[in-house]
Amino acid sequence: MHAVNRRAARVAARCLVVPLAAAPLLFAAQPAFAHTDLVTGSPAEAASESRPPQTIKLTFSDEMTSRYAKVALTAPDGEPGAAGAPQVSGRTVTLPVKPGLPAGSYTVGYRVVSADGHPVTGSYRFTVEEAAPAPAPTPTRTPTPTPTPARTDDASRTDDTSSTPDPPLPVVAIAGGLFLLAAAGVSVAVTRRRRTRHGS
Repeated sequence: MHAVNRRAARVAARCLVVPLAAAPLLFAAQPAFAHTDLVTGSPAEAASESRPPQTIKLTFSDEMTSRYAKVALTAPDGEPGAAGAPQVSGRTVTLPVKPGLPAGSYTVGYRVVSADGHPVTGSYRFTVEEAAPAPAPTPTRTPTPTPTPARTDDASRTDDTSSTPDPPLPVVAIAGGLFLLAAAGVSVAVTRRRRTRHGS
C-alpha cells in the first residue's frame, strides 16, 4: 500500500509541474495576441463642435500600416466629407476634411490593420453646430491696357513741311505785274512792225 501511494504522489507531482512551468509562457504570450483598439479620436465620439474640423485624427494602441489604413467621413447630407486619402504616422491616422461643410451629425468610420496584422473596424459620431463659412472668391486681375503713344510735335511738323507752302501775296502781285508789262511790250512791238510795213 505504501508503495502504491508513493507512486500516485509522484505522478500527481509530475502533472502539476508541467502546467506550472508552462504558465509563464502563457502569460507572456497574452500581449502578443491582444487586439488593437482606438485610443482617442479628434473630434471625439459624441463631441459637439462649433465648426467643422479641418482634419480627423485617430490614435490607436499599436502602430498602423499605411497600406491598409481606411478612414472615411460622412457628412450630414450623406456625402463624403474627406478631402483626400488618410495619412499614417506611427499610431495616428489623419484624414483631411473638405472646406465649407454643413452643420449636423457626422459619422467617422475606420478599418485599419496594425503592424502585427490585426484588423480594427469601428465608427462613431460627432455633431457640428454651425456650418463652415463659404470660401471667399479668388479675385481676378484685370489686365492693364497698354497706352497708345501720342503724336509728338516733331511728327506734326514733319507732316506740315512735307506739303509745298503757298507763295506769299507780294510775290504773286509782282509776278502778275511783270506778266502785264511783258504783254504790253509785245503788243507795242507788234503795232510798230505793222506801221513800219504800211509806211513802206
